[in-house]
Amino acid sequence: MMTFNQLKKNLKKDVSGFKTIKVAVLADSASQFICDAIKGYGIHAQINFDIYEADYSQIDLQVFDPTSELYESKPDFVIINKCTEKLQKEFYKKDRAGKAHFAEYIQQTTRKYYETITSRMKAKVIVNTFLETTDGVFGNYAAKTDASFLYQVRKSNLFLMDLAQQLKDLFVCDLNAIQSEIGHVNAFDSKMYVSADMVYSLDFLPYIGQHVTQIIQAVTGTFKKCLILDLDNTTWGGIIGDDGVEGIQVGYLGLGKVFSELQTWAKQLKERGIILAVCSKNTEEIAKEPFQTHPDMVLRLEDIAIFVANWQTKVENIRHIQAVLNIGFDSMVFLDDNPFEREMVKTGIPDVTVPELPEDPSEYLSYVKSLNLFETASYTEEDETRTKQYQEEAQRNQFQMSFENENDFLGSLEMVSEVKAFDDFSIPRVAQLTQRSNQFNLRTIRYTEEDLKAMKKNDNYITMSLTLEDKFGNHGLIGIIILEKKDSNTLFVDSWIMSCRVLKRGMERFTLNTIVEKANALGFKKIVGEYIPTKKNGLVKNHYVDLGFVSEGEYWVLDVASFEPTLVHIDKK
Repeated sequence: MMTFNQLKKNLKKDVSGFKTIKVAVLADSASQFICDAIKGYGIHAQINFDIYEADYSQIDLQVFDPTSELYESKPDFVIINKCTEKLQKEFYKKDRAGKAHFAEYIQQTTRKYYETITSRMKAKVIVNTFLETTDGVFGNYAAKTDASFLYQVRKSNLFLMDLAQQLKDLFVCDLNAIQSEIGHVNAFDSKMYVSADMVYSLDFLPYIGQHVTQIIQAVTGTFKKCLILDLDNTTWGGIIGDDGVEGIQVGYLGLGKVFSELQTWAKQLKERGIILAVCSKNTEEIAKEPFQTHPDMVLRLEDIAIFVANWQTKVENIRHIQAVLNIGFDSMVFLDDNPFEREMVKTGIPDVTVPELPEDPSEYLSYVKSLNLFETASYTEEDETRTKQYQEEAQRNQFQMSFENENDFLGSLEMVSEVKAFDDFSIPRVAQLTQRSNQFNLRTIRYTEEDLKAMKKNDNYITMSLTLEDKFGNHGLIGIIILEKKDSNTLFVDSWIMSCRVLKRGMERFTLNTIVEKANALGFKKIVGEYIPTKKNGLVKNHYVDLGFVSEGEYWVLDVASFEPTLVHIDKK
């Protein structure tokens, strides 16, 4: 972790080429250093946080006054930072009944903040949990009475988590969990609090900057999707080629516990939707044997989406993994115990995140967990099937090698797609696609579930979700279209987003055929599209021209009457 001084030095760097995100910080304690930490870590992540910092302890005034500077600043994110020290003062003012229901009061107050802010502007809200502390009034009996401050702090933190599950644009920066994970750092600085009313220590501030930045990155579509594992002395102890299956260290005795716990954590990531891959300098048959036969292995071959073990460089193999998965290098994390291999990958593919694992394997897991690399802003049931989908994709790639031309290969896949309007079942996945998709995203407009539900009810919008399945398996929901009726003749393509997993399957032309079919049925004469370039969507720069649209200034226009449907190997379900 960078120090606070290093973050402050970042503030002097040129941010002209960085993406700008507007942030408002409201705090009940002095917040200058909090803002410095957030902005400094943002620069480290190549984000320019344009921060409006409210005056000291003006949360209520800023939120509830519709003419306040908060609303004038029009932030994308509002960070509300409330500290345990001020919470305690508020708690002490309550009578016995008020203390017993203090957590409910905190939850209701937070809900009011959220509802007021989101009713007046389109912004996401980030609140923090409270650092748990005992005031010593009840001692250990604090756990047995609802009148204790410690009990109410813990209950408040749980209530904030419950509230965040109810409110889609409310996110929690869990300071209490951070403090627990990095116990060597004291979060509270009593001297700073007394002298300047700054509650967080300089050593803790970088962690606040890190986690706030990672939440914002996840919400805006920048996050990690894939964990690539080296094997020898990373996934297990020892060298499989020398020690044999029976000689490697894995299991819950001695040093094997270290590697089993790392595997368990990786498997939980996989079940959450993170893709697991293997990249090892090994003979493939030997490298796979522990996954197949060792009784103490937590990870099995079915957990690994892409398994690459050979004697090529790891840079070459990670490039191969990226080509199969068709995801950005910046969404990959590579774990390897060998400093030389780490440096090779960092030099050869700078966008891949390569943690500097400690020399002591017993510290691997705690170190990687402290980096919080796999922040997310959403989670759906479909995430759990992602490994299976990529394993099926690997089978398709192998199958394709038996065909002399792509057309015959596509015809053999027996592809079908279901096209339907957004519904309550698909909207969570659609919202996730708008938030996460960066490459095949023509305009990169992000929508929440509430936004999509409103569109679903609005007659000015036509919505389509598209699935794709073939004889190898089901890709699930892989495309969304939002069309806006501009006038009686024109449909504007508000959003055209597709998963990169289905590129080169003919899905783009199938989708256009479907859009034109809908336009004809409703009597529209032209379809207008727009491409808004970003750093990541260069893939679709020529999308409209390739599909036959004609340039008209900043827009692309397709004449419905003259359109000839393209033959594709995809049938409607």
